Amino acid sequence: MSSGSENLRGFYSAMGEILSFLEDLKDKLNKAEVDKMVGMLVEAWGWGKIVLIVGAGRSGLIGRAFAMRLMHLGFRTYVVGETITPAIGPNDILIAISGSGSTAIVVTAAEAARKVGAKVIAITSFRDSPLARLADHVVVVPGRTKTAVEQDYFSRQILGIHEPLAPLGTLFELGTAVFLDSVVAELMYRLGKSEVEMKYRHAIIE
Repeated sequence: MSSGSENLRGFYSAMGEILSFLEDLKDKLNKAEVDKMVGMLVEAWGWGKIVLIVGAGRSGLIGRAFAMRLMHLGFRTYVVGETITPAIGPNDILIAISGSGSTAIVVTAAEAARKVGAKVIAITSFRDSPLARLADHVVVVPGRTKTAVEQDYFSRQILGIHEPLAPLGTLFELGTAVFLDSVVAELMYRLGKSEVEMKYRHAIIE
């Protein structure tokens, strides 16, 4: 077993890869795709439409963080699977996050949303994935290099199928977190919202 700085070779290699990926991300995103997503959210805010977020595993956690920021901006936003999440209807929005675009629970949610006339925004690494084919709009966030053998997140957990530490989904998830936080900044600008105003909606019981 190695000791000292040798133990951090993996750490520094992963950090370098992640930082390099994030630095290049802004040039890899399609500006038209980003602009259309922001425009759809601005329209939903103006009409008081519901914005639902769905994702599994780490993608789901990133989706929850985005939902919180949307709430701070005054959106009617919820996370799929929570007991207080209402039904959605025509022209409401479902933001579905899946690096592979094949995660069963996310694809199923997109199918259900389409059936009631809601708009689906897919955030994925694969434009030709089942999720992307269902979506009204797709934003491709690179990072996923291949898909897991078992696409259903919960099946992977039950079967004990886990992915490697840093590659594969990690870059997609971190890239999506940075992308969505940047979307929040653009929404603040377009909606004329300040951090002071957002603070009034921040939880005071935690």
